Amino acid sequence: MMEKTVIVKNEAGLDPGRIAVMVQTACKFESSVHLKKDDRKVNAKSIMGMMNMAVPKGGEVTIIAEGPDEEAAIAEMEKEF
Repeated sequence: MMEKTVIVKNEAGLDPGRIAVMVQTACKFESSVHLKKDDRKVNAKSIMGMMNMAVPKGGEVTIIAEGPDEEAAIAEMEKEF
């Protein structure tokens, strides 16, 4: 399992368009991919779960990946922030 904390740089925070791209990115990987903010953890491959994450610009999010391609998943997900 790998984790990486990132800062949201997108002006609108995690808006629906950004979330859709992130879900598509997460789905490319065999590893499980989750995002965690504070005490809330959601499956990054679930559009509904991701839509419920209200993260503004400047917010901290931890990307968590576990599986055979976890390192690549973290690297690609990090680019979306």
